[in-house]
Amino acid sequence: MADSTKKQIPLRLSQTLYHAIAAWAEDDFRSVNGQIEYLLTECVRQRKKNGKYVSDTLDLPPELDI
Repeated sequence: MADSTKKQIPLRLSQTLYHAIAAWAEDDFRSVNGQIEYLLTECVRQRKKNGKYVSDTLDLPPELDI
């Protein structure tokens, strides 16, 4: 049975990444926290689905063209 308690964690994001996620969250009618949780959940689902990470370059910093 899954534990429904949510764990709080500190998270540091670059200002550029934060603003990109905030804009995306607004488009999807979510809070920034909700958007980050949604994105992480989708990544975990995708990994469970095909046994791979979403990206082979996951450890590289993202190149944001904003």
